[in-house]
Amino acid sequence: MKHKSYESSHATKQAICSSLKELMVQKPLDKITVSEIMDHCGMVRQHFYYHFEDIYDLVRWMFQEEAISLLKRQEGVLLWQEGLLQLFQYLQENRAVCLCALNSLSRNHLKHFFYTDLYAIIRHTVITVADEVGLVSGEEGDLELFTHFYVIALAGLVESWLLGEIDKTPEELIRFTDKLLRDQMRGSVLRQTQQDGKEDVL
Repeated sequence: MKHKSYESSHATKQAICSSLKELMVQKPLDKITVSEIMDHCGMVRQHFYYHFEDIYDLVRWMFQEEAISLLKRQEGVLLWQEGLLQLFQYLQENRAVCLCALNSLSRNHLKHFFYTDLYAIIRHTVITVADEVGLVSGEEGDLELFTHFYVIALAGLVESWLLGEIDKTPEELIRFTDKLLRDQMRGSVLRQTQQDGKEDVL
């Protein structure tokens, strides 16, 4: 019984989400009302609030369900490869909707979308790559900085690509990002080795 209820709830959320996406192709997000969304999908307005707090909550759920889930299926080093490639493909297929969100939401909202959902995934990737290149796992401060840096960098990269400011293919961007991450970590390993060598001499 609970399983059926969950499926019904999820199907309702998807229907509301589809309605919002169709409207986002036509107008800015701040011009869309809850009543309009629900009329568009043939439901009463009150049903919206059974599932979402407001339209921003619905947008967050949409990206969580459709975009971030692509990355979570590919946790680890594959984030920079299959998972990230799927994310770019999603953005391309839903370009009008994503541009609407980008142009309508404040940067704080977008930062929250990316930072909250991507942090754990990127941290796992950073730790995995660190182990591969021999970065001492005890360098917790370095790993935290790497994670923060790549959360911000990835969000900015995706935004610039979506706006057409970067004339590169997704594959080129993924190769660049992967190389940058590994090179930075190898540099940290080399620096640590040199520091240890100097301490041994002293």
